[in-house]
Amino acid sequence: MYGMKTFTILLNGDICVTQRLRNQIHNSRVIAADGGIRHAEALCIMPELWLGDFDSSNQDLLQKYGHISQEFFPSDKDATDSALACEFALQKGAQRLILCGAFGGERSDHALSHMTQAISLAEKGVSVLLTSGREEGWPILPQSFSSDLSSFSCDLPDGCLFSIIGFSDLKGLTMSGVKWPLLNKNIPFGSSLTLSNRISGTFCCYLCSGKAILLASVPVPSSSLYV
Repeated sequence: MYGMKTFTILLNGDICVTQRLRNQIHNSRVIAADGGIRHAEALCIMPELWLGDFDSSNQDLLQKYGHISQEFFPSDKDATDSALACEFALQKGAQRLILCGAFGGERSDHALSHMTQAISLAEKGVSVLLTSGREEGWPILPQSFSSDLSSFSCDLPDGCLFSIIGFSDLKGLTMSGVKWPLLNKNIPFGSSLTLSNRISGTFCCYLCSGKAILLASVPVPSSSLYV
């Protein structure tokens, strides 16, 4: 996974800067979507492009990062700044996207949109991680959509709290390496059965049909920086 061509998209949601987050974005190319530029300093990174309608970027940010290549879009447009940034990254050959700042902030609609956007990208074979530093999310899809022929797995720490949020009926869901494992379970849309589980060993997940997001609450060290 980490050998893929990776782009980090800085979004305007709140983030918690942890060493885990720094490691995840290390050596990736960076694009800032509008107000997401505010995270660049805390993460010690410099975007190669800053794009959007700039309605959430104040004058201080515009002066501080005015030297970065910019691409302006009108506020009355048919795509979010996040979607535009992802599209640019894909045009540059991105195989993996990290949407940093995908959760939190003042707009729950944007957070939900990032989840559906991640599922759509994953269906096209693009690996996607959603993160705020405190929360991480991954699309869960049937094996046929995955560029990896194995079942889904991730490096969540033991004891980590997570939920599987279905965006449709889920058929044949199997989970191992968790406190409450499942074997070939059908989960109707809207069910709370897959909420509030915990990692217990090496996590692995397989889905026969449907689409979902794995949303995890990652333990945060007390020394972490909130921005």
